[in-house]
Amino acid sequence: MLASGTSGIVLAFESFVVLHILAGSLGLVSFWIPVVSRKGSLLHRQWGRVFTWAMLVTGTAAIGISITTLIDPINTHPHLDDAEWIRGIFGWMMLGLAVLTLNLAWYGRCCLVNKSDHRLNLEWRNLSLQGLLLIASIICAGYSLRIGEPIMLGMPAIGIATVASNLAFMLKREPASIDWLKEHIKALVGAGISVYTAFFAFGAVRTIPTLALHPGLWSIPLVVGLALIIYHRLQVERQAKAAVPSPSAR
Repeated sequence: MLASGTSGIVLAFESFVVLHILAGSLGLVSFWIPVVSRKGSLLHRQWGRVFTWAMLVTGTAAIGISITTLIDPINTHPHLDDAEWIRGIFGWMMLGLAVLTLNLAWYGRCCLVNKSDHRLNLEWRNLSLQGLLLIASIICAGYSLRIGEPIMLGMPAIGIATVASNLAFMLKREPASIDWLKEHIKALVGAGISVYTAFFAFGAVRTIPTLALHPGLWSIPLVVGLALIIYHRLQVERQAKAAVPSPSAR
């Protein structure tokens, strides 16, 4: 009976991994098309939708991976032998990153869909994802202290900052006309950072285990992603200012 239960968990784990790889690979590729294409173009909109839904599927699969890991850490990761460490990195931290990915993808979609009625951003799924991310971040931070793995603290730091930033916009009574676009950029590029971080870090565990938790490896997607967010948000602000007629032209 126990062996049957174990094999079922491992089968579920492997199924989630396959789904995660397929959807994540689509996300890795489709991320760049909306980034480099003309904003608002058909290409940008079509591939933006592909990327968003790829991230939602990837995040959901990652939740499945993390939960099955928490249930049976050793059999789901037979190449490793420390159950507590596996639960920390592939369980709680991956769960936090999965919820972060879902949060950013859904929030970024909501910012676009609800741009003409800001109040709709307070819909229950968007709000629930803020609460779930906060809870996942706190648990990840606690487990990091428990097993003495400081790199795990990066996830809760980003998670809590994301919740604070998202709620600040969602609860704003009268956002500026371009605020939704700036938040849309922040969220979906942030989701891209998340999927590339998982690709570099968790993928390295199976190929080069000694590099898996190296801060330098984790920093590459973060630095590139932050540069993209800053660049595109500044571009949006410049275009908005250019669209406002000067006093002499009025």
